[in-house]
Amino acid sequence: MIKSIPAQIVWFKRDLRLHDHEPLIRALEAGPVLPLYVIEPSILSAPDFDASHYVFIRQSLRELRERLADLGQPLIVRQGEAVQVLEELRVEGWVAGIWAHEETGNGVSYQRDRDVRAWAKTNRIPFCEIPSGGVVRRLKSRDNWIGIWQSRMGREPLCAPKALPALPGMSIGDIPTYSELGLIRSPRIVLQRGGERIANSILDSFLQDRGLGYRYLLSNPAASAHACSRLSPYLAWGSLSLRQVYHSLRRRVENIEALAEPYSTEKWLRSLQGFEERLHWRDHFIQKLEDEPRIEFENFHRGYDGLREEEFDLEKFDAWKAGRTGYPMIDACMRSLTATGWINFRMRALLVSFASYSLWLHWREPALHLAKLFLDYEPGIHYSQFQMQSGTTGINTVRIYNPTKQARDRDAEGAFIRRWVPELESVPAELLATPWLMSQSESLRAKCIIGETYPAPIVDHDAAVKHAKSRIYEIRNRPETQRLADEIRFKHGSRRPVFNGRLKETRWNGQLRMEFQEEGNVVLDANTR
Repeated sequence: MIKSIPAQIVWFKRDLRLHDHEPLIRALEAGPVLPLYVIEPSILSAPDFDASHYVFIRQSLRELRERLADLGQPLIVRQGEAVQVLEELRVEGWVAGIWAHEETGNGVSYQRDRDVRAWAKTNRIPFCEIPSGGVVRRLKSRDNWIGIWQSRMGREPLCAPKALPALPGMSIGDIPTYSELGLIRSPRIVLQRGGERIANSILDSFLQDRGLGYRYLLSNPAASAHACSRLSPYLAWGSLSLRQVYHSLRRRVENIEALAEPYSTEKWLRSLQGFEERLHWRDHFIQKLEDEPRIEFENFHRGYDGLREEEFDLEKFDAWKAGRTGYPMIDACMRSLTATGWINFRMRALLVSFASYSLWLHWREPALHLAKLFLDYEPGIHYSQFQMQSGTTGINTVRIYNPTKQARDRDAEGAFIRRWVPELESVPAELLATPWLMSQSESLRAKCIIGETYPAPIVDHDAAVKHAKSRIYEIRNRPETQRLADEIRFKHGSRRPVFNGRLKETRWNGQLRMEFQEEGNVVLDANTR
């Protein structure tokens, strides 16, 4: 029998890569490394997890195992809850220490990490968690957050290790398929593949070619599938680090500036500037969940409790999920997302706006449904954005998108709608956003009978929005609502450095205040005394 070797456990979670993996590098400095991934039943059965997520994870795991094997020690995969798996390894004598990235995940992973920390403390096992990206654990104030982010992103990404000592006698374990785990996978047309190699390939194609039209096409539902970076699932599951993307971006900007090609330089720089801004916003939103984990389950602003919860209409919810609302752009977006696992940000906001205001659905159930559909599901971004778009943060502009206007503005030729709502394929372009306005003769020519071939609108959008605004602003205008909103803004609002990197100072009611900026809306807040 081969004796076990006390090793440094590198616990892979949402960081499925070799490059820029600080826990792996530091663990290797401390001794032999046991690279570990745990397939956790509690994660798989969580209401926000989908089989498509696991398919992507499995593809990433298979590549990670192959690349680690080339270094000398393959990835070890175990099934079970994390504490249970770690305890078994401890009893067998494999655990000298544990290394992992900090994770801002859902409630299940949050409790799991707390349990592992408690277990490690009880068993006197060193457990080192290292920050990932710009999210700061136990952040005391947002005032210095941007500086921390820039400092972390400014460091050069770490290279992958060159070799790992082998651990003789350690069984590597199978990487089961989704069906072997009992997961049910919905039919999808095309999903992005997982893995570090393809992640880098997609990053290169965006920075060298596809990104030229990013700023101008990112809201177009059809063109954005090509013009957007499509890096979000690789960032969400950790095939790339944010720092890798940031440094690749900065190098590309420097190269473009050096070349100074008149035709494309300005367009490239504007697009890449817009993309860089979104890298900042990414961590900004995740930081909110890190600081306030309850927002996965509760209204960000508790003054909105009871606003929609007791009026949830299951029939409308089911129509929204099925892409059968009678509003072509809503239905096209939902069907496209269901089939591919991705739509652009503007269309995501449109879906949430329609569910929240037109259908008057409380955000929690729609959020869970979209979490399962999004291949790039990132809890921190997801719940922060969902509450912002549904009007329950108390600090953001109430954004209500008109699905008819969005169809005309974003899909003027109707290519996107016709692809995903084939019932409307022969509807005249001028009526494609409002097919219910077709005359009887137009319906017959288009072979589309509203209420039969394609549903009639399930709500009157204008009337629904009027009702929603009345309800929202009745709460928003209360003095106590505004007081709590000030507290939320002080804790979670972004601080935009201006005037050569120094926060702008101004006077408000005789007190010194800083200028904060939240999602493009400048607001005065935060007494700096």
